[in-house]
Amino acid sequence: MSADTPSSDPNAVRVMIVDDSAVIRGLYRKMIGEETGMEIVTDASNGQMAIDRVARTDVDVVVMDIEMPVLDGVSAIPGMLKAKPDIQIIMSSTLTERNAEIALKALEAGARDYIQKPTSKGDVARDGAFRNELCNKIRNLGKLRMQRSTRASNQSASAAPAPQKDEGWRRHSSRGEGAVKIELRSPGHGKPSVLVVGSSTGGPQALQTFFKGVDKSIGIPILVVQHMPAKFTTILCGHIERATGWPCREAVEGDVPTAGQILLAPGGFHMVVNGTGAARKISLNEDPPENFCRPAVDPLFRTAAASFGGNVLGVVLTGMGNDGTKGGRAIVDNGGTIIAQDEETSVVWGMPGSVAAAGLCSAVLPLDELPAKTFKLARGMAA
Repeated sequence: MSADTPSSDPNAVRVMIVDDSAVIRGLYRKMIGEETGMEIVTDASNGQMAIDRVARTDVDVVVMDIEMPVLDGVSAIPGMLKAKPDIQIIMSSTLTERNAEIALKALEAGARDYIQKPTSKGDVARDGAFRNELCNKIRNLGKLRMQRSTRASNQSASAAPAPQKDEGWRRHSSRGEGAVKIELRSPGHGKPSVLVVGSSTGGPQALQTFFKGVDKSIGIPILVVQHMPAKFTTILCGHIERATGWPCREAVEGDVPTAGQILLAPGGFHMVVNGTGAARKISLNEDPPENFCRPAVDPLFRTAAASFGGNVLGVVLTGMGNDGTKGGRAIVDNGGTIIAQDEETSVVWGMPGSVAAAGLCSAVLPLDELPAKTFKLARGMAA
């Protein structure tokens, strides 16, 4: 295959692999080549080459290494986004604390997601989960880019009609697609005693924006699940704390949910709430992944509902998939409240879109409006 190969399928997700290792490029090429609906159209061995090829090749998704000669992956991101502002970039690296820190900086620079690079060909052969994760991220982000490109073309051809509002419903039209009706429900009657937050793709940046706006006098414990591997969650806590001023750390076994701090589920562990009243404690476990994730949002949401009853306020931020929907239903069935980020401000409107479509939300709002709404609901001002 030549360096730049036209796509043979106009509906396929077009992928570029950027890695200085020919072995890794070959592994990715083999895995992606065996999938339907996606194909590699070009590759590159350094960041500068990647910028040049993005500018001249029709690419939807880039899977890019962090450390490369000539120009590293993080430094290449601005040039790639300048060439194609809507391109979807997945960072790929081995899992070390240093690489976790760099990968989070890449996400802040405009990369969409991260995947842990296999350390050897044997690792990939033994672990089908890696291939599934890689291909699912490519497929979802690729479809997202193509959908948005189509919407942008349609929007330029004809202006979208103004959304219509009516009592109890919100017409939710984002990025030019046809409006989707979302049925909003009344908030729960109980004053929240805990705030639980779930996020995934796009979550690190969304969490920082969200907690910058949440008033520190909110007065209830805050528990957060972000889909991330070990080491990443440690680094993310530091980023949240520095960006927002909120004390934030990974939860440990036996923690008591306490107002004034954020407890984040550590990578590789589900975080759940056990007990009621003064006996409430955080517990961590390595039970099987849920929704292909560990940590997952559903275990936190459903155990918070069991422990706190109707006094739970849940927030679902940007993320791929539908994690949080089953747990969100447990929250509202017990008398609690769910609110979610809107599509326009989400990187991927999977998780928040799922809870909204299920009729679980009392509000679906832009990210910058969620903190004020959260504060009002937490203080019992539900109107």
